[in-house]
Amino acid sequence: MDIFIQQIINGLVVGSIYALIALGYTMVYGILQLINFAHGEVVMMGAMITISAIGALTNAGVHLPGPLMVIAGMLIAMPLTMLLGFTIERVAYRPLRKAPRLAPLITAIGISIVLQQVAVLIWKNNPRSFPDLLPHEPHNLFGAIITDLQIVIIVLAVLVMAGLLIMVEKTKLGRAMRAVSMNQAVAGLMGVNINYVISMTFVIGSGLGAVAGVMVGANYGLAYPTMGFMIGLKAFTAAVLGGIGNLGGAVAGGILLGIIESVGAGYLGPITGGILGSHYQDIFAFMVLILVLVFRPSGLLGERVAERA
Repeated sequence: MDIFIQQIINGLVVGSIYALIALGYTMVYGILQLINFAHGEVVMMGAMITISAIGALTNAGVHLPGPLMVIAGMLIAMPLTMLLGFTIERVAYRPLRKAPRLAPLITAIGISIVLQQVAVLIWKNNPRSFPDLLPHEPHNLFGAIITDLQIVIIVLAVLVMAGLLIMVEKTKLGRAMRAVSMNQAVAGLMGVNINYVISMTFVIGSGLGAVAGVMVGANYGLAYPTMGFMIGLKAFTAAVLGGIGNLGGAVAGGILLGIIESVGAGYLGPITGGILGSHYQDIFAFMVLILVLVFRPSGLLGERVAERA
């Protein structure tokens, strides 16, 4: 039982990260019906910029407590990734807004590859260690171990996701985003600035991606230029699992996928007699994607599809 609880804890940590990234996918899809496959690379950029920012602050003689140093690095990374998200939408997606559906999809894949290569040029192709600045004090929970870092990741993810849901439901920008997702033409006639709303969607999603990138780097202790590909695919799977276009579904799908992956990886070795180990845990994400697409394409909570006039 303590092993099972440990896998659940690990799944909640990873699932919180997946959910945060999945929100970026589902926000863009809900408004543009577009899968922004470059979002995983935005997450990677957030992690790499944070590591570089912490290094630059340290070299400049800035001495802060570890958590504050990480927050300072993240606050530097977030505006830069937001600017990156705005640029991607303005340069790559806006000119193709009325193009056939395949064109922006191919463009998204191209942007993803470009960002990977830009990261390789800047940081080289070697993994970079995330500074060990956050507390790792272990705590016993029903026989399992949860660290301070894992608690911080879960709590921060919950707060960020709750803040986003409140913003979408309660603010003027959130109402405009919901109006655009229902019908762009009618929203424009009602005075909503369509281009501004779409740009802000990319900006907010990219800011969330930067936070998720810091979480990934801190949780695994390293970051590298190609890390965004796999974690982006898993977060996309989480969005599809919950019902892409549905913010609540993205959160539920991310947490559920993290638990499935963690529990599956923990018991995969014994079940297969040691033939498959925990390093095959990526199997579960794509098995889930295939099963959802085959048996429930709208996701567990249903895709939020607006009626078009």
